[in-house]
Amino acid sequence: MFGLSTTELIVIVLIILLLFGGKKIPELMKGLGKGVKSFKEGMNEVENDLKIDDDRPSATSKSADKEEPKSPESMS
Repeated sequence: MFGLSTTELIVIVLIILLLFGGKKIPELMKGLGKGVKSFKEGMNEVENDLKIDDDRPSATSKSADKEEPKSPESMS
């Protein structure tokens, strides 16, 4: 996992426990989880907006549709 050995991970966890204490860590993880969830929801909204924009006809095709078809009489 990230090129770290088991001993290195244990040392990192112990340092975190010393810095934040056992009671504060669950609160930190809860906040981190909410942040990740919010980020994912934001990404999904952006993807949905992009999909909606792709489904809409572009402005150039709208202007082409509005042009009147040329009649054979006007071509001569």
